[in-house]
Amino acid sequence: MWAGDPSELPKFLRPLHEGTLVLVASFDDPATKLTEESRRLLAELGSGAVGDLGFRDSWVFVGAKGVRERSPWTQIRRFSAQKCST
Repeated sequence: MWAGDPSELPKFLRPLHEGTLVLVASFDDPATKLTEESRRLLAELGSGAVGDLGFRDSWVFVGAKGVRERSPWTQIRRFSAQKCST
C-alpha cells in the first residue's frame, strides 16, 4: 500500500458481512498509510494493536466483522534501526 491509494482499504473493509474473517499482514510500515478511518475499521474488527503501530513495524492480525472483544491473534514486530545498521 506504500505506493497505493490509502482510501482503498476502507472501501474494502466497510462492506464486509457480519462474521467475515479478516487476515492482515504487513511486512514493512503499515503505520504510514493507515488513515484514521482505516484504523477505526480495523479496531472494529478486533485489532487492539492498530493504534500502536510505529514507523517500519511489521504486523499480523486475524479478526472478524462483528466481534465484541479484541482478537488474541495479533503480533507486532517493532522496527529497530540498530538491527539495520549492523
